[in-house]
Amino acid sequence: MESLHILWMSTGLANFELGQVIMMLVGCGLLFLAIAKNFEPLLLLPMGFGAILTNIPVAGFSEVGGLLHYIYYAGIDTGIFPLLIFMGVGAMTDFGALIANPKTLLLGAAAQFGIFATLFGAIALNAIPGFEFSLKDASAIAIIGGADGPTAIFLASKLAPELLGAIAVAAYSYMALVPIIQPPIMRALTTEDERKIEMAQLRPVTKIEKVIFPLGVLLMTIFFLPAATPLVGMFCLGNLMKECGVVDRLSSTAQNELINIVTIFLGLGVGSKLSAEAFLNVETLGILALGAVAFSIGTASGVLMAKLMNKISKEKVNPLIGAAGVSAVPMAARVANKVGLESNPHNFLLMHAMGPNVAGVLGSAVAAGILLALVG
Repeated sequence: MESLHILWMSTGLANFELGQVIMMLVGCGLLFLAIAKNFEPLLLLPMGFGAILTNIPVAGFSEVGGLLHYIYYAGIDTGIFPLLIFMGVGAMTDFGALIANPKTLLLGAAAQFGIFATLFGAIALNAIPGFEFSLKDASAIAIIGGADGPTAIFLASKLAPELLGAIAVAAYSYMALVPIIQPPIMRALTTEDERKIEMAQLRPVTKIEKVIFPLGVLLMTIFFLPAATPLVGMFCLGNLMKECGVVDRLSSTAQNELINIVTIFLGLGVGSKLSAEAFLNVETLGILALGAVAFSIGTASGVLMAKLMNKISKEKVNPLIGAAGVSAVPMAARVANKVGLESNPHNFLLMHAMGPNVAGVLGSAVAAGILLALVG
C-alpha cells in the first residue's frame, strides 16, 4: 500500500492545485489567440506553452535544475534576449520614411506620453487596498504604453522581475490587439475630412543617408542618454548591417535564424514566469488595466500631435498617421493606412505612417532609458 501511495503522490493528478489549473488554461488561451486568431503568434505560442510547462506539478521546469529556469536566467534576467531581438528588429527596419520626413519623429515622441501618464496612474493605484506598486514597479508597468514587447521585457527584468509575466502578457496582448483598440480612438479624435487628407509623396532617400542615420542616432544617445544605449545600440547595429550592403549574411542571420531562435527562448522564458503564485493576484488585473490605459493614451497623443502638425505645417498631415507612433511595427502603420482607405479609397498612408512607427521604436527605447536612469 505504501508503494501505491508513493506512486500516486508522484502523479500530476495528486499534486494539481487550482491555481495551476487556471494558469494552464491561461496558457491554452494564449495558444488559442496565437493559432486561431493569429495574434502575435511568434511569441504568444512559445509563451503560452511555457505557461503550461511551468505549471505542471512535480516536473520542476522552473525550479533550479529545470530547463525554463536556465532559459530565464541566461537570457532574460541578464537582459540578453530582448537586446538580440532589438538587433533583429533593427535589421528588418527601413528608416527611409523617417529620414524623408523627419518631422514624424515628433509623432513617435508624442505617442510615448502614454508611458509617463501611466507611471503616475500606477502610483495612484496604491490608494486602493491590495495594490502596492513601488516606483520601480510603476516604471516597468508604464512601458507597456509603448507597445514594444522586447523593451517591456528588458525594463521589467531590470526593475520588477516579479511582475515580468504579467507585464509581458499585457504588452504583447495589446500589441496583438492594435487592429481592434486603435481604430475607434482614431475615428473619435478625427473628422471625416481629416481622415481624407492625402499627403505629398515622400522624396527618395539615398544609401549614404540610410548608413549615416543609425550612427547619428547612436551618437546622440551616447551624448544625452547613455542608459538607453543597450537597446538603441543593438537596434542601430542591426540597421547598419542591413543598410551598409557589405554584410548581407550577417544581416540575413539577424533577420531570420538568430531572431527566430531567440524568440523561441524568450517566449518560453517569459512563460516560465506565468506561475499561479506570481500571476493570480489583484496586481495582475491592475497591470492589465493600466496597460490598456497606457496604450490608449499613447494612440490618442499621437493622433492629437498629428492634428496640431496639420494645423501649423505648410504641408498637409493626415492625423491618422499619429496613431502609428506606438512601437507595434508594422501593424500600427497598416491600421492607419486601413482607416485612411475607408474614408478615401485613393489615400495610401502606409509609407507616411512608417515614419512615426519606426520613430516609436526609438521613442520607447529612449523612454525605457529615461526610466532606467531615473529609478534604476
